[in-house]
Amino acid sequence: MRLPRPRSLAGQLFAMQVVLVAAIVAGCALFAYLTDQAQAEESARHRTTATAAAAARSPSVAEAVRSADPSAVLQPYAEALRKDAGMDFVVIMDPRGRRWTHPTPERIGETYLGHIGPAQRGGVLSEQFEGTLGLSVRTVAPVRDGGQVVAIVSAGITVEEITQQVREQVTALLVAAGAALALGGAGTYVINARLRRHTHGMNAAELGRMHDFHQAALHAVREGLVMLDGGRRIVLANDGARELLGFGDEAVGRPVAELGLPAPLTGALLASEPRVDEVHLTADRVVVVNTRPVVGGEQRGTVVTLRDHTELQALSGELDSERGFTQALRSQAHEAANRLHTVVSLIELGRAEEAVEFATAELELAQVLTDRVVGAVGEPVLAALLLGKTAQANERGVELVLTEDSRIDDHVLPGTLPPRDLVTILGNLIDNAVDAAGGVPGAPARVTVTLRTERTELVVRVSDSGPGVSPNRTEDVFRRGWSTHGPGRGIGLALVRQAVRRGHGTVAVGRGADGGAEFTVRLPLITAGRPAPDRPTETHA
Repeated sequence: MRLPRPRSLAGQLFAMQVVLVAAIVAGCALFAYLTDQAQAEESARHRTTATAAAAARSPSVAEAVRSADPSAVLQPYAEALRKDAGMDFVVIMDPRGRRWTHPTPERIGETYLGHIGPAQRGGVLSEQFEGTLGLSVRTVAPVRDGGQVVAIVSAGITVEEITQQVREQVTALLVAAGAALALGGAGTYVINARLRRHTHGMNAAELGRMHDFHQAALHAVREGLVMLDGGRRIVLANDGARELLGFGDEAVGRPVAELGLPAPLTGALLASEPRVDEVHLTADRVVVVNTRPVVGGEQRGTVVTLRDHTELQALSGELDSERGFTQALRSQAHEAANRLHTVVSLIELGRAEEAVEFATAELELAQVLTDRVVGAVGEPVLAALLLGKTAQANERGVELVLTEDSRIDDHVLPGTLPPRDLVTILGNLIDNAVDAAGGVPGAPARVTVTLRTERTELVVRVSDSGPGVSPNRTEDVFRRGWSTHGPGRGIGLALVRQAVRRGHGTVAVGRGADGGAEFTVRLPLITAGRPAPDRPTETHA
């Protein structure tokens, strides 16, 4: 047997609110009824007291008492007073309690039903007592003449009359309470109908379970996730997004424009149209951005996903370097085959000495280059990169020169400078320099590389014989997409700046000795808990 599905959260709240409103209205009605009852009785007591006191102080009452037939004079007076004051009875009697007046004339002459002792002694008494007209609230007051009590006045209102007044008030109160209950129920229904739409008819347990899964998913996903509201303020950011964009918990609730992100990335996050797989740079990362607006009648916000493209970009750069190195080796193999054919041909022609001389010269030229690079650069990754880039440059007709003062011993670089970042920095600088040097027709193409350590810094300097960089464009060259070689370029120097920032270094642009651009990178060699390396002795290869 399938158990019934629990009531939705909106339905639970609606039932609870209706019961709460009904309980409040019923409580208010009961309190008002009891209050009105007490107030009606108190009001009746005040009215009877005032009426009895007015009759007791009236000179005509005392004068009528002295007459031969008090009833004949007092009965019309008492009835007129009863009607004017709104009393149910006004009874005037002698000091012993024999009635002179009564609303029912047949009761005149009978003994008054009630307590008159206090009035006989000159006092005033208010009480509830059941007389000939039923239970009533009455006040008994003495009539004085010459200091003596000559008569007693009793004015009263029946409880039935008081109850009738309260009943009328309670009826009006119940009508108002019913209207309030209906209005409150209608308002509650409207509010809960909207709540039901927003909660999609889910109950509290389902919402709680969804929240738990939501939180677990946010922390489990390695990709960055950012949610923006309609005002482009961050309402949610998971751990991956905070790491990729470099902000903390304080960013939640702040506008995106105030986070200090690069302008192109900020523009992508603020855009109203969707963005698909756009590559953007932060201070030290390459991220792929996708955005999707949240629309429900109106634009409610934006969902942004971020993927870290830094490692992939670095691997892509390394792959490009390896591919270029492979092409260079293929070309060198082709050239080596040509030289070998030349040597064989010289031997076949009987010119063995010339063949040996030709072969020896080629070997010495290749070995000198290898010995020069390996002897100066002890870091194997940088040495292999230089050899590969030298071969690539030669294929393009560009001479790559390693300066005489270059020297980096093995194990000098700290762990904070990973080889991948060094490949990114040096490889991209050389590639840009080769492009620039080869772009000037009719001039000798040269790229000069300097690699050395200066006290606590690693210095990487690459200059070329190209046209150089205008002083007012030195900042633009590091901006993603800026290039003088057409679309699809302009990422290399941006990656260089990122890698330099990760290494807490600096990069500067100037003019080199060959007239072209000169890029100088300085990276610190000192890390926490690690002493500065000894400066190696400079040697000339």
